[in-house]
Amino acid sequence: MAPTVRLRSVVLDCPDPRALAEFYAAVVGGAPEAEDGGEDWYVLQVPGGPRLAFQRAEGLTPPEWPRADRNAQQFHLDLDAGATWEEVDAAHARVLELGARPLDLEDREKKDFQVYADPAGHPFCLCRIENASSS
Repeated sequence: MAPTVRLRSVVLDCPDPRALAEFYAAVVGGAPEAEDGGEDWYVLQVPGGPRLAFQRAEGLTPPEWPRADRNAQQFHLDLDAGATWEEVDAAHARVLELGARPLDLEDREKKDFQVYADPAGHPFCLCRIENASSS
């Protein structure tokens, strides 16, 4: 069956679009660009991946991970951090250096992922993908 539409962007609301676009550029690559010369909308084309966009939302209340009853996360990004825990540990150190904060680092051997909040408070996961090079 032919698709009805194509995915254009995953858009994250945030108080500072440029800062959050720069955070994700440092994590996944690419160069953020302001659209229409303004400061309210930045776009990041992830090399070999999707287009992320960042939209100004003053007064944004970040999700309360892992709540499901109020102010729950509406989506999160799963990021392939490598096939080994050494690669995940290196990614962990880098995202913390860039301003992420840990939300759940428990039972990583059982879950194969760790959960963080980006600088605007959106949850994302660093995932260990055993066959990362073949996916």
